[in-house]
Amino acid sequence: MKQILFATVVAITAAAAMLSAQAPSTSGAQLAPPDVAAPPADAVKTVSGLSSRVITPGTGSEQPAPTDVVTVHYSGWTVEGALVDSSRSRGTPSMFPLNRSLVGWRECVQLMKVGETRRCWLPENLAYQGQAGRPRGMIVFDIELLDTRTAPAVAPPDVAGPPDDAKRTATGLAYRVLKPGTGTRTPASWSRVTVHYTGWTTDGKMFDSSVARGKPATLGLDDVISGWREGMQLMVEGERTRFWIPQTLAYKGEAGSPRGMLVFDVDLIRIE
Repeated sequence: MKQILFATVVAITAAAAMLSAQAPSTSGAQLAPPDVAAPPADAVKTVSGLSSRVITPGTGSEQPAPTDVVTVHYSGWTVEGALVDSSRSRGTPSMFPLNRSLVGWRECVQLMKVGETRRCWLPENLAYQGQAGRPRGMIVFDIELLDTRTAPAVAPPDVAGPPDDAKRTATGLAYRVLKPGTGTRTPASWSRVTVHYTGWTTDGKMFDSSVARGKPATLGLDDVISGWREGMQLMVEGERTRFWIPQTLAYKGEAGSPRGMLVFDVDLIRIE
């Protein structure tokens, strides 16, 4: 990852395209909910015409901002019960910028908290808006909000240097846990790990991001910059941590690589 962490960023995911620019997929089979034809009396309606109902409450207080990148599971149907698309049928959650989704999707997800599942009834003017080749009329989505994070292009407010509450190691690495982990295992120095990450220079320029590519990276810790190798061994699975890596633990001034201190937000998805 001496070079893995310095790659050209490729934006937009297939999921974002599905919700904005491409024809929907009907692979797999997800049964339509019993109230797919119209929102029930207990659904909450907004001024835009969106109706929604909480199916499962969230587990936290964090809600997405309009430009956040969200990770979701979802299924969508026409009011006749025909499946429009489903990440659950594909068996893999989708990650995409919220501002690239359908207008009604964007509004509904911003009402949600992480861990929540919500049913959203999108009238045609908030869904595909009568576009040729798209489902017409109201579309109903069941959405589970798994995660939300700031868009990679937006640098953290403390990108210029570690804050007072950051922890520091003897080597000069600074870090702060942004989201506690769900596991107990930590990687060894030779482990292979699957991660999501974004890296910035201290002037706020993003230089690499698996989040922007919409696909996590799997890499060996014996092939990464030394600050990454040290920092990853402090994490447990499910954790998100911000690292401030001094140049001596990063690219050491190598030509063609980012110079100075680098800041990374890293999610340790799993140890392989």
